[in-house]
Parts: sequence; structure tokens; C-alpha cells
Amino acid sequence: MSRKKNRKKNFVKQIAVVNKTPVKQEEQMVQMDLGPRRSVAFIGSECYPFVKTGGLGDVMSALPKTLAKLNLDVKVILPRYKCIPQKFQEKMEYRGSFYMDLCSDGKQYYVGIMEYQKDGVVYDFIDNDEFFSWGNPYTNLIDDIPKFCYFAKASLAALNYLDWTPDIVHCHDWQAALVPLYLRTCFQNTNVGRASAVLTIHNLRFQGIYDRKMIQYWSGLPDYVFNKDCMIQNWLDANMLKGGIAYCNKITTVSNTYAGEIQTEEYGEGLAAHLRYHNNKIRGIVNGIDTDNWNPATDKLLTANYDTESAVENKKINKKALQESLGLEVDDHKMVIGLISRLTNQKGLDLVNTVVPGIMDGNTQVVVLGTGDAWYENTFRYYEYKYKGSFCAYIDYNENVAHDIYSGCDAILVPSRFEPCGLTQLIAMRYGTVPIVRETGGLKDTVSPYNMYDNTGNGFTFDRYESGLLYDAINRAKTLYFESRKYWDDMVIRDMNKDVSWEKSAKQYKDLYVELTPRN
Repeated sequence: MSRKKNRKKNFVKQIAVVNKTPVKQEEQMVQMDLGPRRSVAFIGSECYPFVKTGGLGDVMSALPKTLAKLNLDVKVILPRYKCIPQKFQEKMEYRGSFYMDLCSDGKQYYVGIMEYQKDGVVYDFIDNDEFFSWGNPYTNLIDDIPKFCYFAKASLAALNYLDWTPDIVHCHDWQAALVPLYLRTCFQNTNVGRASAVLTIHNLRFQGIYDRKMIQYWSGLPDYVFNKDCMIQNWLDANMLKGGIAYCNKITTVSNTYAGEIQTEEYGEGLAAHLRYHNNKIRGIVNGIDTDNWNPATDKLLTANYDTESAVENKKINKKALQESLGLEVDDHKMVIGLISRLTNQKGLDLVNTVVPGIMDGNTQVVVLGTGDAWYENTFRYYEYKYKGSFCAYIDYNENVAHDIYSGCDAILVPSRFEPCGLTQLIAMRYGTVPIVRETGGLKDTVSPYNMYDNTGNGFTFDRYESGLLYDAINRAKTLYFESRKYWDDMVIRDMNKDVSWEKSAKQYKDLYVELTPRN
């Protein structure tokens, strides 16, 4: 045996002795392979199951849990909204409180810390009734700007109070975008000031833009950050996300394609030039989903559970249950297409509105679930009336219905104008429901188009934002479904076998954290 192997074997034995527990060599080597340990503080405005309005809540939930399994010490910091369910509130433990200055007038504000632990992750909730007593996490910019200025600074102050010094502070979207600025100004000479800052942009459209004087007053940040290369959007407004981009060490977006798209004028939302200037910081890492929560084999909300071996038959049972519950004609031979979405223009619903009359051919049923713009809500209600028994407009969000759609539909529509990542297509594939998507952002990165010549691919795609191309993609899907069911069923199984978990992406995040060595 070589000296190198002897050293490795002796090192394993030494660790076992120190731990005073018998450890198999193979098990210990797996632990060693996890690599360097880092401590990471996630700071964001929502996290499932405490509070969730969109994909950010899913990421703030699933990614820290996966990172905790990769030898990372993870803490999540959230506002303690009054809308957080009581079953969580009553299990929170008081960790302390203090007062901090915030505004430029020096007024002191209360900061309470309530803690909750689950799945190897510590959740610290910032408590302040003045800012978080509203029923919903977001209200309007006039109220939200002060709230999230306070939250960003209080999060770092809480870390100092708890004497918990992270290697990385990972903040999310505009609501936490002032964290890097506070790190390098107010907290630069504190323990937490050693941390590197990662900023994840989940949706560039929302940036925290408001009157410069108001943001300057509430943030209490020094005058020198309010310049055109950092916070200033124009002569009158300041941009919180723009400031975070300037001051963070790394920027991540939730897919590689979106990382490139946001540096173009078409998708840059007014920040394309600023992002191109900072392009050496940008990295795209596609989201995953929590495959424990989203698992057709164990999902308690389904009529019939299934895995890859039983999917073809048991999806028929779920289709029947879906049709019965939503007032559709019960017919296994119909192709059922689902759409789960916020009802807004971003989601490509103008294209859907155009093609609906063409796809309602007597062999197709459509189910829409979501709320949003009144015009779309009423349009889909009209289609339900016009195509009674073949079209359902469920204008609400209902978790049970969502699970029924994922498991009972044959295909899912995601024809977005832009889509940073998209979780709908990932969940659909996990449930063997074939995605029909536009090639943008994370949709392009996660759905490979079906190739009829070698029977590969896991969905149907179209590139340019045109209703005719969406119509063609739907018809290609229908042709395969009705004329080559075996090949369709093959794709269902491929989709279910596709790795849509967080594991690969979490490892990429860990590699990024390791690159960012703490400041001296």
C-alpha cells in the first residue's frame, strides 16, 4: 500500500477515534468527499411553508435544505409576517432583541429574533410589528420600501447580535438587495462584514425603484452610494436592485439562458448596460424542485399514486378524477392540456387566447388554473361557457387542483414571453405530464424538443413569440399523442426519469461559495 493510501486510512481512523463512534471507512470517505464546510445566511422575503407568493418561496425552502446535506451550515432569515400560520408561530423560540438605527434621522427601531429549526436548517424571523403586521408580505412600494430597507439592515444586525458569522450572505431579489451595500458600509468593520455577498435575481422585472429621497432617508446609506453607477436610476429615482448588483461579489440568475438574456435590451428591463458592465460576476444556475414534496409515488393529494412502472395506467385514473371534479366530459381518449399560471401577459396568455378556438376540436380539453388580470380571467370564463364540458377556467389558486392537473393532464402549457427559470415545467415532468414551452430562460434550459426521428426529447418547443408557432407546437404534441401513443408514453417515462431535483444545482452553488473566500 502506498504512503498516500496509508495516510488516508490513518486519517479516517483518527477521525473515528475523535468522534468516539465506530465509523466504516467507506462511510467516512463519503463524508470527506463533501468538501470544505461553509456557513451561509440566506436572506429573502418569503419561504415555503411559512409564506409563499411565487417561485422565490420554493427556492428559499428547497435550496437551503439541500445545501445542509452538503456539509454547509445554513441559516435562513425572514420577516416575521403576521400572515405566517399560527402552527409555525407557536413553535418559534425567542432568541433576543435589540434596537438599531435605520433612517437618516437616527430613530431607533426594535429588532426581535424568533427562531425555528427544521431539516437541518435554522430559520430566524425578524420581528417588528411596525413593518410586518400587514396581512400580506407585499402591499405597495410606498409601504414596501421602508419595510425592506429595515429588513436588510436588521438581518445583518441580527447575525452580529447572535454572534453567527457567515462566510456567505446569499440575498434574493430587490427586497434583500440592500444587504451587500450595508455589508460594505455600515457593517464593514463588524464580524458579519467579513462575508462575501451573493445576489440571486429571480425576476429582473421587479427592482425596487422609487423616489431617491425616500430610499435615501429610509436606508440611511451614505451619500456616495447614490450615484449613476450604483443606486441612481435617473435624476429622481433610486433602484435598490441596481445597488445590490454593483456591491455584491457574485450575481446568480435562475437559469443559464436567462443570465444571457438579461444582458440584452429586450430582456434587460432597463439594466442591460449595468449588467453587461458587471457580467464577470454573473452566473446562471437553474432551479430545481423539492422532489420529496413533489413526488407522484407518495403525493397524498392524488387519486392514484404512481411511479414510472405504473404511470401509463394510473395517470388515466387521475385524468378521470380531474375530469369529474372540474365538470369536463369524462373520456380517456381526450387529450387534456393544463395551464397553471399567474394570469398576466408575461406568461404568454395573449398567445393562448389566440389559439384556443383552433385547438378545441372535439378531441381536446383545456384546464386553466390561476388568478391575475381581470381581462384574462373573464376571457377564460368565456371559453368555459363557449366550450362547456371541454374547457375549465378555475379562477383561483387551489393546491389540490394544482396537484390534480399535474397528475391528470397529458400536457402542460408554459408559453411565456420570458421565464427566468419556471417551476411548472419541472413539476409537470416529475409527474409525467409533457411540457409545451417557448424556448426562453429556464424553459429552454430544461426542456429539450422532441425529435421524431430518434424518439428523443422531453417536450415540445417553439422559439419566436408568435401565436402561430405555439399553435404548431400544440398540434405536434397532439399528433404524437393521437397517432403514436407508444412514443408519447416513452416520453412520459423519460420525463419522470429526468433529474429535476436540487442536487446538481446545489453543488454548483456550493462550488460558488467555496470560490468566494471570506474577506480578511
